[in-house]
Amino acid sequence: MRTILYLVQKEFLQIFRDKAMLFILFAVPIIQLLVLAYAATFELKDARFYLVDHDQSSSSRQLTQEFEATGYFTLTGQSFSYDHGLDAILRNEAEMVMIVPADFKKNLDTGNNPKVQFMISAVDGNTAGLIQSYSQAILRDFSREIVPQVSSISAGGDVRRAGLNITSANWYNSTLDYIPYMVPGIITILITLICLLLSVLNIVREREIGTMEQMNVTPIKKYQFISGKLIPTWVLAMTILTIALGVSYFWFEIPMRGNVLLIYATAAIYLIAIQGLGVLISSVSNTQQQAMFINFFCIMIFLLMGGIFTPIESMPQWAQDLTVVNPIAYFGKIMRMVMLKGSGWSDIQGMVGTIVIMASTLLPLAVMSYRKRIS
Repeated sequence: MRTILYLVQKEFLQIFRDKAMLFILFAVPIIQLLVLAYAATFELKDARFYLVDHDQSSSSRQLTQEFEATGYFTLTGQSFSYDHGLDAILRNEAEMVMIVPADFKKNLDTGNNPKVQFMISAVDGNTAGLIQSYSQAILRDFSREIVPQVSSISAGGDVRRAGLNITSANWYNSTLDYIPYMVPGIITILITLICLLLSVLNIVREREIGTMEQMNVTPIKKYQFISGKLIPTWVLAMTILTIALGVSYFWFEIPMRGNVLLIYATAAIYLIAIQGLGVLISSVSNTQQQAMFINFFCIMIFLLMGGIFTPIESMPQWAQDLTVVNPIAYFGKIMRMVMLKGSGWSDIQGMVGTIVIMASTLLPLAVMSYRKRIS
């Protein structure tokens, strides 16, 4: 045990001796969290639209004002020509053209179904889908305001609006703010990148600069050497997790609805699995450049298919099947469930069990591969 403590001390001394590394480990993740939480969003903040109004009535002007009043749509121009609207999209001056026919108000007054045409640029499919969804919601609200009241006369002569009154409520994120959804995912990304990167480069760097041979001739056992390499990385990743949770609570004001100890317990196991993957990558790499390329290949697949940015349920079935062996998919979901929903152990125990299996498989496999490499 004393040997492992000396090795851990030696690793910490190497880390804290490098001032640039300290900045990368502690300052960069916090800066990334603060920046990405505001930037990594799929919300529609400003959509430009072009108006082709053939009706020129009070109803068409009211509909245009409904779009502008939301704060999400900005009117960039208007004319009576469909071609001018199309040209605005081609010149990237608008994402949508709203075409109001000449009989719009007449159909409203007579009770017929008025039609409004939307031409949306789908270069960015996600933005086009949001514009379409927002436009439909605005039209529904406009329809409820403008359609003549359907009434029934009661015995007392009172006029009452017919139909159903629908009230909706959003759980866990009542304002539909994207930041509470993204912050737990970004925290998952940050501790994964730091832990995996350090685990990958630690052993490869020693091999590349030639100090590995010096370590091999010492009476240090293999498990002591691996433990001395992994424990400091694990401690640093847990420290970054603590700082990130503090930033999410005090800066972004995201309440911790679940038990924070549950997050730490799960993270402790999750980081062991990530470290096992890192040692496995380092065992098959001769240089830091090779290790970085393999690390980049693995982490990109894990992140993009981990459900952090896009729902796993919307992926093709073969991609959903691949997420079974993706540890980020499990830990990212656990972070959101515990932080936002207040989920307990009974809700996440299946996912934690999967992470335990991954950790107990990856780390021994990495150690065995490492032994073969230096034997």
